[in-house]
Amino acid sequence: MKLITLAGPPSCGKTAVLTKVLNHFTGAGKKAGVVKFDCLSTEDEKTYRHFGIPVKKGLSAELCPDHYFITNIEDAFSCGETMGFDYLFTESAGLCNRCSPHIKDVPAVCVVDQLSGVHTPVKIGPMLKTAALIVITKSDIVSQAELFHINGQGTYALYSRIVTLAADTNLISSKLRFPMPMALCSYCLGETKIGKQYQIGNVRKIDVHSSAGG
Repeated sequence: MKLITLAGPPSCGKTAVLTKVLNHFTGAGKKAGVVKFDCLSTEDEKTYRHFGIPVKKGLSAELCPDHYFITNIEDAFSCGETMGFDYLFTESAGLCNRCSPHIKDVPAVCVVDQLSGVHTPVKIGPMLKTAALIVITKSDIVSQAELFHINGQGTYALYSRIVTLAADTNLISSKLRFPMPMALCSYCLGETKIGKQYQIGNVRKIDVHSSAGG
């Protein structure tokens, strides 16, 4: 089975892109499924099921969604193998932007919304910089009613590139393309009180007394 990771900021069109791309895989006689990783809530699995695409959903809740992704990817991969998939796609929101849910030697796709601003690539960081393929969405502004019926122009080219890049995946001893953020401050561990006396572990402070204007 071949694994492909797809990530991008929230609401950039990841699910819309994947449903159109997976249509090409189905047309080629390949069996493909999706594991959707998100934070608090998502109903994207309903969209996938509407198009007949097998999907599993995982919500990270209080955890970083990308840390949640990497600690669950082996189980998700095993599930895909059990279900007899030729291709397994993971979709991650990459909510902290600093994270990069991409794995070495696994094709990585980053989806970026053209309407999000010219500085978005810098803000996204490794999620974009370490991707093998970058997809730009919303080049045409459409209404919400039209969005569901978008024609998927360009997705065949993306499908072709994925087929070219993808190889049988072995996750044993695989590594991330970029390290996750350092964590374990008191708030990572559940602290809710505000104040220096409650801030322990990995804490970084802004220099509010600097004469620089930044």
